[in-house]
Amino acid sequence: MNVFYEESGSFKVGTVLADNTTSLQVEAIHGKRSKIKAASVLLRFETPALNDFMNLAQKIADELDPDFLWECCAQDTEFESESLATDYFGHKPDPVEAAATLILLHSAPMYFYKKGKGRYKAAPPDALKAAIASQEKKRLLAELKTRYTEQLCTGRLPEEFKANIAQLLYKPDKNSIEWKALEAASTQAKQSVLSILENCGAIPSTHDYHYHRFLWEHFPNGIDFSETDRQLIPDNLDDLPTADVAAFSIDDASTTEIDDAFSITPLKLGSFRIGIHIAAPALGIQPNTPLDKTAAGRLSTVYIPGKKITMLPDTAIDYYTLGENRLCPAVSLYLEVADDYTVTHVENRIEKINIVKNLRHDTLETYFNERTLNKEPINQPFIKELRILWHFACKMESLRGKSSDTNNDKIDYSFDVENDHVTIKARRRGSPIDKVVSELMIFANTEWGRQLAETNIAGIYRAQGNSKVKMTTSPAPHQGLGVAQYAWISSPMRRYVDLINQRQLVAMIRGETPPYARDSDGLLIAMQDFETAHSIYSDFQRSMEYYWCLRWLLQENIQTIHAQVIKENLVRFEPIPLVMRIPSLPNIAPDTYVKLDIQSIDLLECNIQAKFVEKLAS
Repeated sequence: MNVFYEESGSFKVGTVLADNTTSLQVEAIHGKRSKIKAASVLLRFETPALNDFMNLAQKIADELDPDFLWECCAQDTEFESESLATDYFGHKPDPVEAAATLILLHSAPMYFYKKGKGRYKAAPPDALKAAIASQEKKRLLAELKTRYTEQLCTGRLPEEFKANIAQLLYKPDKNSIEWKALEAASTQAKQSVLSILENCGAIPSTHDYHYHRFLWEHFPNGIDFSETDRQLIPDNLDDLPTADVAAFSIDDASTTEIDDAFSITPLKLGSFRIGIHIAAPALGIQPNTPLDKTAAGRLSTVYIPGKKITMLPDTAIDYYTLGENRLCPAVSLYLEVADDYTVTHVENRIEKINIVKNLRHDTLETYFNERTLNKEPINQPFIKELRILWHFACKMESLRGKSSDTNNDKIDYSFDVENDHVTIKARRRGSPIDKVVSELMIFANTEWGRQLAETNIAGIYRAQGNSKVKMTTSPAPHQGLGVAQYAWISSPMRRYVDLINQRQLVAMIRGETPPYARDSDGLLIAMQDFETAHSIYSDFQRSMEYYWCLRWLLQENIQTIHAQVIKENLVRFEPIPLVMRIPSLPNIAPDTYVKLDIQSIDLLECNIQAKFVEKLAS
């Protein structure tokens, strides 16, 4: 005796070896023996032979039409599979025909709902129609996925992808047919999804890919300013007094947001007055105005090689920047300084400043540097004033206890990108230009932070303790700078916290109620949001500088390069600011120079593979 039975959702046949009423011991075609429940048995048969039964039943089942059977069966009640087989075949079905009917019913769940052992019920017409439509949709999607995958694997971008390419690159819907096709192509071609898209021409520029990925995440509404933001708000700056000074600024050649300028006025007995003049957008951009809300959303200017995303629109920048040959509104800090460079008095003013010259690093460095400091004065713009500021800066650095700071020996790098050609320049930190600007900014931010604290006016401070830097609304020491408190105020066109602090400072100078109370939500939220944004923007700047280092290696066709060991297998390339680990580097002492072989560079993934070649002689 043979049996046709169901086990784990599939049909099987076997020869009965023992019948124990509630259970059977059966032997399969290939000799495997198993114990099954008697309730699982659907048919018992003697013929045909066990080896032929399933093939014959499947052959008949393949010929059955589920649509026709569904129309033949009762629509509202359950039915036995054998009764349906009888109606269909016109006679009591033999075991093969009965099994074929069960196989068909079991394989067509859209048409027939299983209700028990050998019992089924026809699907309602509406449900069947929906199921068939769904199945057809799946079939069409499968065909579409196959077509997409074939095109992607052969380097062709499907036409349907073009309108949605940014979404696929930066925030893909992983349930979409496009993404599934990309994954299938990636597996088939053994390449990353990004490489597949690049091969299809969807990523024409690796730089733009990284840049737009950042914009997609952090500037989802784009970087253009609205017409409302670009409209200047009427102010009363014409009523400001004009200072009797000739001021100059010191900035990089590409700087348009010129926040600070300086002036020197001789006084009696060898003393003099130093003016530190800060651009004053707080005089016109009032809290909670449309432009203020835009600035509060951006929080800072974003800097990357060859590009920047400004916090303020160009109309506001052009109006408030300390451009040369202009009278510009400014918040000024005047320092009366004795002939030994000791500060004897400080004074605040809100005024208009005559900016005589915008000095730029590239030209200024040629005549104001370490080599020229002790030489006779030359006929160059503001060289006398610069030397006075240099001596004052050295005195202030010494008072902070930082005159021997090892940070002054570090190298800073600038990236100039023009027409996709990158130039990387190295400058030693602590040059006369750097020291003059940084010490005067430290003095202004420290002094104005002290004044805000002493007048009990809220502000946002930068503090450092135990090597940890944080933003705080309470004045606290900044150990790294060696000052009692440090409030960011000197860059109000580039940082939103500086704009907030300048508003507080202006209110203090004018004796007005400051716009932000100490427990103001606006103050706390702006501080927290700025700290987060500043970290994100800084990370992006570093990642793009890393990218342009890789571009430089390719541009200059560098095959081998020297590097300095920092520690273990971490090295710093020469002469670019590229730091990476070299797995093949043997145990070599720090500061040793080694030669590396550049094996591969992937600009899309921002990866570089390099191999140790040899240790260089010291």
